Amino acid sequence: MAGLVSPKPVSYLQQHAQYNPYSRTMPAFSETPPLTAAAALAHPIPHQTPLPYVPNSAPPATLLVHEESKIHSLVIDLLDPNAREGALLELSKKREQYEDLALVLWHSFGVMPALLQEIVSVYPLLSPPNLTAHISNRVCNALALLQCVASHTETRQLFLNAHIPLFLYPFLNTTSKTRPFEYLRLTSLGVIGALVKQNDNNTVIHFLLSTEIIPLCLRIMETGSELSKTVAIFIVQKILLDETGLTYICHTYERFYAVGTVLSNMVNQLVETQAVRLLKHVVRCYLRLSDNLRAREALRACLPEPLRDQTFSNLLKGDMVTKRCLTTLLNNLNEP
Repeated sequence: MAGLVSPKPVSYLQQHAQYNPYSRTMPAFSETPPLTAAAALAHPIPHQTPLPYVPNSAPPATLLVHEESKIHSLVIDLLDPNAREGALLELSKKREQYEDLALVLWHSFGVMPALLQEIVSVYPLLSPPNLTAHISNRVCNALALLQCVASHTETRQLFLNAHIPLFLYPFLNTTSKTRPFEYLRLTSLGVIGALVKQNDNNTVIHFLLSTEIIPLCLRIMETGSELSKTVAIFIVQKILLDETGLTYICHTYERFYAVGTVLSNMVNQLVETQAVRLLKHVVRCYLRLSDNLRAREALRACLPEPLRDQTFSNLLKGDMVTKRCLTTLLNNLNEP
């Protein structure tokens, strides 16, 4: 993809703290090459729905003890290669019911290496693509448990310190449109999404900026299914909302051009697909970019016309929040 470059680590920004002018003239920002849209695939969402809380209906203490004992037994089964598949399935279903599961997984001897073994064992099937639905479901159950660890306040930093997200990047780097691969990418994105979803995520953003996450997300925003695109752009949006992330993306022409190209292409696709969830994230990304003075100047020349000419007015009819964001974006660009 034109303009897509691998990000430099955060240390690069620390060594170049002074904001440098873009290496090309500003009109070049409007040079947005056409990109080919990929047909979205329909597939299940790899997330379990939390059980609803019903007041005054707590189960007896003996039942709670029994359930906790059963979960501990399943965690132990993860160490047995013959029992691991069933344990992965059952624990992935129960992870929303037991809030301390992340702590048990992280602090139980040998469990995290067992989960990583499940992930690494799939690598040979990625290229050439030879991933079956059965294997994809199994590794996605392991990823669901990693998402549990990534979401917990007491294990999230430990998860980052171990650089475990890097084990997911080979899955995000795949391009096959088959359902097993799409399901694998979506579940992997869910783990990264769980990391950035937290409010105190400055450390998370610094870590992600030192990796290849931005180019990976941009490619999925171009070619993935609607669900994958939604999670990928959510991750990019959360990076932009952090001051370090915004400065990083707007620091050079190449980074801004890469992000702007993909967002522009998504707007053109949304004219056809009318996917309101994606449109909300696209508008918020553009609005955040307009907070940077250099990027704002560039957006005056390259903001897609459908965002200016009321093309999406009917789609946003009942969404006052996104309408206000779009109005604020246009006002920002009209300011002298």
